[in-house]
Amino acid sequence: MKPFAYVRATSLQEAAAAYANHPGARYLGGGTNLVDLMKLGVETPDTLIDLTRLPLHDIEELPTGALRVGAGVPNADLAAHPLIRTRYPALSQALLAGASGQLRNVATTGGNLLQRTRCPYFQDVSKPCNKREPRTGCSARDGVHRNQAVLGHSEHCIATHPSDMAVALAALDAGIELYGGEHGTREVAATAFHRLPGEHPERDTVIRPGEILTAVLLPPAAPAAVSLYRKARDRASYAFALVSVAAVLELDDGRVRHVALAFGGLAHRPWRAGTAEERLTGAEPTPEALREAIDAELAAARPLRDNAFKVDLARNLAHDALGTLIRSVGGAPPARSQP
Repeated sequence: MKPFAYVRATSLQEAAAAYANHPGARYLGGGTNLVDLMKLGVETPDTLIDLTRLPLHDIEELPTGALRVGAGVPNADLAAHPLIRTRYPALSQALLAGASGQLRNVATTGGNLLQRTRCPYFQDVSKPCNKREPRTGCSARDGVHRNQAVLGHSEHCIATHPSDMAVALAALDAGIELYGGEHGTREVAATAFHRLPGEHPERDTVIRPGEILTAVLLPPAAPAAVSLYRKARDRASYAFALVSVAAVLELDDGRVRHVALAFGGLAHRPWRAGTAEERLTGAEPTPEALREAIDAELAAARPLRDNAFKVDLARNLAHDALGTLIRSVGGAPPARSQP
């Protein structure tokens, strides 16, 4: 392993100053992804700036009914928190669907959002990868790409984002709080936080150099809204999603008052299904309406040689998730979608 310096920050200001003074530095939270990438030689920071002593470990209810989740809150604690389980069940379910119990005890809220793709070509420094080393090529396009993107990918990268939590946050209209030293604090919508690859797949997020992810902001939960998270994977535990779905639904007099749908495992970032949501809002949630809305969303898919199955899997998973939510609030159970 390449030698590196270690700085233990005691304040946000100190952490930001340390980053500015150490070119090539990386911030360290739980380290469950960063340390693995350092072992593989994918990440080679000159300095690690430890953020674990910063006051970022609280879950605070705000006067508006919103929640502010510190970036240092462990995934296990967030999943088990009573307000998360009762108001935002999709988020709790997404966290419990990710990794192992041991990792959830260490992995942080901020680190979960900032984890990098598990594309095997990104993790193998002997193979060309535009995300790891820009303008070297994408080995996955003509290689093994069963688990890669079918939406929003480019000729430069077909990797998918691995976070379960990020998918739930996208559906819940969460915000991401960032601290930028002398530039102060700003908030970015969870749906805009991660980037599609375009010509610069090495840029996973909209974070500016030196910014620190300090919190996740959850809006007040609508009393009549229900939510859930569903994940399809190759094995029952400790596996990344082939396809996942986070859904939020609110009905009013038998029609859709509000719906939010986000897919994981299909794109470079959580894919918010705006087309499907627009078609369903105000409509009666019949089986035909669900199928037509989901099909309209997935019409943009561009599957590759070995991952066309993801489109059908996403269609059925979304239909099943929305159907479960409809039944939970007393709506008519929709018939199962067909590929």
